[in-house]
Amino acid sequence: MDMDNVMNKDAETNASFINVGDDITSGAQMDKVAQTLRDVFSEQGHFDKEQWALFLELLENGSIRVVDRLSDGSWKVNTWVKEAILSGFQEGGMVEWSWQSESFFDRPAFSPRHFTLSDGVRIVPGGTAVRRGAFIARGVVIMPPSYINVGAFVDQDTMVDSHVLVGSCAHIGKKVHLSAGAQIGGVLEPPQANPVIIEDEVFIGGMCGIFEGILVKKRAVLAPGVIITKGTRIFDLVRGMDLYSEVPENAVVVPGTRPARGSYAEGLGISLASPCIVKYRDEKTDSAVVLESALRG
Repeated sequence: MDMDNVMNKDAETNASFINVGDDITSGAQMDKVAQTLRDVFSEQGHFDKEQWALFLELLENGSIRVVDRLSDGSWKVNTWVKEAILSGFQEGGMVEWSWQSESFFDRPAFSPRHFTLSDGVRIVPGGTAVRRGAFIARGVVIMPPSYINVGAFVDQDTMVDSHVLVGSCAHIGKKVHLSAGAQIGGVLEPPQANPVIIEDEVFIGGMCGIFEGILVKKRAVLAPGVIITKGTRIFDLVRGMDLYSEVPENAVVVPGTRPARGSYAEGLGISLASPCIVKYRDEKTDSAVVLESALRG
C-alpha cells in the first residue's frame, strides 16, 4: 500500500500518524508504527480505513503478532491485537469479493489475501483461502483445500496439508507439519484468552484437533486422531502424572481410553478418550520414525 497516504490527524495533538515519505521497511520503524497503531486503537477503539489497511499489512508481514515469545520461553498474548481484529467484525456490513472467477461475500474488513511469487509461499490450486491479516512466512506449503484465518501466524517451512484449518490468532511455529484434516482452533473472544500455540518442529497427525488455547511445545508428536481441549486430561505414562492445557517438549502423544465412572457407564463398558504420552523423542529421532515406533508398541 502507499504509505504516504496513511495519515492520522489527532484532533487534540494534531500529530501525524506516519509522516509523508517515511520509510517503514526497517525493523525499528515498523516497531514504531506498530506502537503508534496500538496507541491509536487504545484511544479510538477502532481504526479508520487507512489505519486498518496498515494494521492488516503489519499482521501479514509479522511486525504485529497476537502472541510474542518472552525471554523465559513463555508466551504473552497481545490483547489489543485481538481486540483490533474483533473491531473489524464489529463494523458489520457485507461486500462482494471477486476471486478467481468466483464471488464470495464477507465482512468488508477481511478480503481474501493475494499472494505473488515473491512471497515465497507455495499454494497448490484447489480451493485454499487465506484471509487478510494472516502472516504466512516464506517456505510455507499450503495444500488444497485449507483455510487460514485472520490473525494466524504460520512460520517458515511449515506444511499445511489438505483439509487443514488454522483458526483465528493461532500461532504455528517453524517446520511444523499439520497433517491432512488437522484442526487448529481459533480464539478471538475473550481477547485476553490464549490462542492455540504450536511451537517449532511439531508434528500434528491427521484428523487431530487442538482447541481452546492449548500449548504444544517444541518437537512434540501427536498421532492421528488425538483431540485436546482445555479440559482434556492428558496421561503422561512415562513420568506418571496428569497434564492439562499443555503438551510437553518432545512428547509423543497417542489416542487412549480410560473407563468412565459410575455404575451405568461401567455396566455398558463405556470408555472416555484420553490422550496418552507414551514416550519422549530425543534430539536425533525423526518424528515419523518415533511415531511409527510408538504406534507399533
